[in-house]
Amino acid sequence: MSAMDELKNQPLVEVRNLKKYFPIKKGLISRVVGHVRAVDDVSFAIRKGETFGLVGESGCGKSTLGRTILRLHHPTGGDVIFDGRSMNAMKSRDLRALRQEMQIIFQDPFGSLNPRFLIKDIIGEPLRVHTKASSKEIEERVAHLMSLVGLDPARRNQYPHEFSGGQRQRIGIARAIALNPKFIVADEAVSALDVSVQSQVINLLIKLQKELGLTFLFIAHGLNVVRHISDRIGVMYLGKMAEIGPSEELFRHPLHPYTAALLSSIPLPNPEIKRERIVLQGDVPSPANPPSGCRFHPRCPFAQERCKSEVPALTEVMPNRQVACHFPLVDKAMGIGGK
Repeated sequence: MSAMDELKNQPLVEVRNLKKYFPIKKGLISRVVGHVRAVDDVSFAIRKGETFGLVGESGCGKSTLGRTILRLHHPTGGDVIFDGRSMNAMKSRDLRALRQEMQIIFQDPFGSLNPRFLIKDIIGEPLRVHTKASSKEIEERVAHLMSLVGLDPARRNQYPHEFSGGQRQRIGIARAIALNPKFIVADEAVSALDVSVQSQVINLLIKLQKELGLTFLFIAHGLNVVRHISDRIGVMYLGKMAEIGPSEELFRHPLHPYTAALLSSIPLPNPEIKRERIVLQGDVPSPANPPSGCRFHPRCPFAQERCKSEVPALTEVMPNRQVACHFPLVDKAMGIGGK
């Protein structure tokens, strides 16, 4: 194994039993009557230099997980180890310094940019907050960043409304990489863009990763987009991790019934090729009152009595393949992901 491969196999981010519960309040005195378990005991690692894709239905906790890792939400339990350092053990001063090494690209390219700021002020804000760079140095850095993401530096004195959606997202990317971070959470970074623009932004992220040595947590709904950009993929269901595996292997042979159902819903570009569609019965349960045992068992076509009472642990059942299922589809090479 080369030195580069050894470096890439080292975890940059380790998520350990992370939990984020939101209180449900009622009455005049706002009494807590329950909790929404948005993220419930999630553990995984992201290696240095890789893109870890995170997929799942709306409301499964993907974005909450990403924001809790960055401490935009304070965790209810668990810990995040970033580059060997426990974030729980950090004081506010240390955590502020750490924020230079981790950034986020937001989903909405319109709402995430202050409409009253010039582009040079939006991109240069992290530099003003975290560094002692002079105005001239910031101006030069902003021009370089704009060129790096494919924008004309001459437009740095314009406002966000003068740019298209794809260009605004490039502004958000330039702001995210301004401090040379190690880790970036891309939270649905392309879902609000046209398909043609999505591919341009995805290719830009891949290019920046190679040039700057970035590590990504890429959160998305579009399974084909995640497949294109990700080295490994994690599948979430109702606040828990259902399956983790290398991108191509997970698409060729899903081990969790929920992953198989998700992949079967992807339309194929060739109408002559048909595959079996797995239709899930019922609605997604509420994260405020999740089912006992395996959370997927009320909708799972393979569920048995054990699934109703015993919570499955995320276990490695094949090399580099983890799944939280009592009866994984190890012997069922379904091939529903397409070629």
